[in-house]
Amino acid sequence: MRPASVFANCPGPAYQHLYHLLHHRWREAARAVMVLLSAAGLTADEIGELLGYHPATVRRWIHRYHADGVPGPADRPRCGRPRTGGPRLDERIRRLLTRPGPWTVRRIHHRLGRPKISPRTVYRRVREIAAWRRPRLTARGDPDRRRVLAALPRQLAALPRGSVVLAEDETHLHLLPHVRASWILRGTRQRVATPGKNRQTTVFGALEVATGAWTYTLGRRSAAAFVAFLQLLPAAYPTAPAVAVLCDNDSIHHAKAVTAYLADQPRLRLLFGARYSPHDNPVERIWAALKAFLANTAVTWPGRQRQAHAFFRQRSPTQMLTTAAPWSSPWLPKHYAQNFRQAA
Repeated sequence: MRPASVFANCPGPAYQHLYHLLHHRWREAARAVMVLLSAAGLTADEIGELLGYHPATVRRWIHRYHADGVPGPADRPRCGRPRTGGPRLDERIRRLLTRPGPWTVRRIHHRLGRPKISPRTVYRRVREIAAWRRPRLTARGDPDRRRVLAALPRQLAALPRGSVVLAEDETHLHLLPHVRASWILRGTRQRVATPGKNRQTTVFGALEVATGAWTYTLGRRSAAAFVAFLQLLPAAYPTAPAVAVLCDNDSIHHAKAVTAYLADQPRLRLLFGARYSPHDNPVERIWAALKAFLANTAVTWPGRQRQAHAFFRQRSPTQMLTTAAPWSSPWLPKHYAQNFRQAA
């Protein structure tokens, strides 16, 4: 439920920044607000105290509005040197940055034809329309994605009443620490020791999308290990008439050993999502949280495994469900969380 009223935070650096914008970047909007507040009955002294202007300044802009109408509060032409780079430079930079590439100030200056402006000026103009950020890798996608996603709700609706639906995925756990950004004292550089020789294991995990119950195991990435993990699922839900496992199209999911095992398990059904679409899987967000939990820590191999067990042990089904956010996955029908088992 929303609160009855919402108040801004106490004055601070951000509050002072807003005042700065009213006097600089948003000054024309502040003048329009002066006119509106004056029309609402506030005096020039009250408006000036509210917006951080002198009352004489408020009266001047109100008189300008009376004399010139709506164009009155706008800035008038003034003398001075034209802006370096010309008015079209921003649009040229914008068109250039729409193309993929490792754009730096030097490369941008070169691709613009080396205009007669300093690199510092190029940097200022770039900062006005762009930010220094890392690009995001995206999967190439499946041409049949729409057809596959449209078929999944029909397959789920065909399950017997009271069936269990799980989202499954795998990730790799390394002895070599995952490194992520962290708060570090100025003038220092945090060091994380490497193990010398890396080790790896695969984590198999399945999330029950209605309750958040989590089942996982550690092993090698192989069809035999995946079959061993699948054997845990019917035993975890002995009363369910069917256990549907939503997963991606990894090669081990289509192995002959897996197909042969499923042929003898009528209660266990594997449903596949679109190819090359990892962001459709809600379990990916659990792996991201796991790797953030393990980041920047150098331990022994048994210690790394204990960290993984501790991560899953410390989180309740509700927390796992919140982290995975399966309601955002296109694998599931809309409003699946509303009594999903009965709907299936």
